[in-house]
Amino acid sequence: MVFSSHIFLFYFLPAGLLLYYLCPRRLKQAVLTILSYIFYGWANPLFALLMLATTLIDYIAGLAMTGQFRLSAWRRAVPPLPPGGARSAGQKAALICSVAANLAILGFFKYFNFAAENYNWFVTAAGISGLRLDSVMRVVLPLGISFYTFQSMSYAIDVYRGRAAAARNFADYACFVSMFPQLVAGPIIRFTEVAGQLKNRSHTFEKFARGTAFFAMGLAKKILLANPCGQVADAVFDAGSRGVAEAWAGAVAYSMQIYFDFSGYSDMAIGLGLMLGFVFPKNFDSPYLSRSITEFWRRWHISLSTWLKDYLYIPLGGNRKGAGRTYANIAIVMLLGGLWHGAAWTFLIWGAMHGALLMLERTGGKKGFWSRLPAPAATACTFVFVSLTWVFFRSPDLISAMQYLGNMFGLGGEQQGSALLGGIILRPYYLASLGAACCVTWLAPQTWDFTRTLTAPKAALAGLLVLISEAILSIQGYNPFIYFIF
Repeated sequence: MVFSSHIFLFYFLPAGLLLYYLCPRRLKQAVLTILSYIFYGWANPLFALLMLATTLIDYIAGLAMTGQFRLSAWRRAVPPLPPGGARSAGQKAALICSVAANLAILGFFKYFNFAAENYNWFVTAAGISGLRLDSVMRVVLPLGISFYTFQSMSYAIDVYRGRAAAARNFADYACFVSMFPQLVAGPIIRFTEVAGQLKNRSHTFEKFARGTAFFAMGLAKKILLANPCGQVADAVFDAGSRGVAEAWAGAVAYSMQIYFDFSGYSDMAIGLGLMLGFVFPKNFDSPYLSRSITEFWRRWHISLSTWLKDYLYIPLGGNRKGAGRTYANIAIVMLLGGLWHGAAWTFLIWGAMHGALLMLERTGGKKGFWSRLPAPAATACTFVFVSLTWVFFRSPDLISAMQYLGNMFGLGGEQQGSALLGGIILRPYYLASLGAACCVTWLAPQTWDFTRTLTAPKAALAGLLVLISEAILSIQGYNPFIYFIF
């Protein structure tokens, strides 16, 4: 089930909100959890069982680390473990079990097919095809598994570090992991950010109104901007031939599609959270205004960037052990960040390109090696580089990505079909959508700021955008969510 679908907008959401607000406060957690499992298991109920298994593993690990299995512990509040204190063998074992289980689940479901394909290629190339793994099994990737495993794993790590108190109530923890607004595509919420809200949160008209406006803006981003830009990108990337202009148009269109697709989803998630009384952190901060790749990663998918920093980069040593170690840590984090997005060599190269420029920027200081450029030029350079890397993100394989980059720089020779492709993508509707996406990207205020204070004109605009989005949705067959596959 996706947010921009009739079944969610006209059935699940109204019925879910009505049930949630009619039930007494003591049952709201349970109702929200049940709704979340229905939402997640809509496509395949087995996915819900897998999420339940992950939830149980980390919940039990938290209890084990804080000694709450003892009956006496349930009679009083158990404080967090002392930060930086010594941990027993049992506590270490509980953490290892939690992390290992999460990584094993994520690794099997996300990377089994990729590993099997590359193993078979290697043994065939080595002339020992008799060792091929001839398996008829193809592992289906559960929706959003990368998001909720990271979220659940961070809980166990924070409990071990003493940054979070272990959840005593399983309903609270199950609600935290499964909460449907941000379940399948983020933002990646940490337990410390919502622990207090799970126990005591306010439900006000102002919060609900802001959440409605947030959701309206996110829906408009998705339907009115991301989808038409995606149609342009698909036409160009899937074309048999393309000229320089068409290749650049397709790359820019995809840059806009992935930004408005993902930031639109995040806006809708934050909006739904507000409707349910939760305040989630900002996940995007106008990333295409960045003047360097370092700044870009402070603005793009903030919850993932900070997760990788806090749970991978800093534990590896961060920048505390010399330049060489720092560069190695950046490389490791970005390569793994690329693989987190997808099990393919294209994602690995995408992460490597970002890591290489992050390392290069460090040689020029905190502002990057092009810090002497005027701000508009630095922003333009950053956007061009990011758009080039998105080619690997979008392409089905390395050969296609290299061919596309060659087309962007006129290295593919004469492209016979480029005129026909230009006629397809240069329609007024597509041009207007791409132009509107660019204007919103670089000129419009962020949803976070726009909805901070609601006025009658803002509310009217939000209502109008919802009506237009729903009208377009009723006749629009193209409606993918890019980050659902991650």
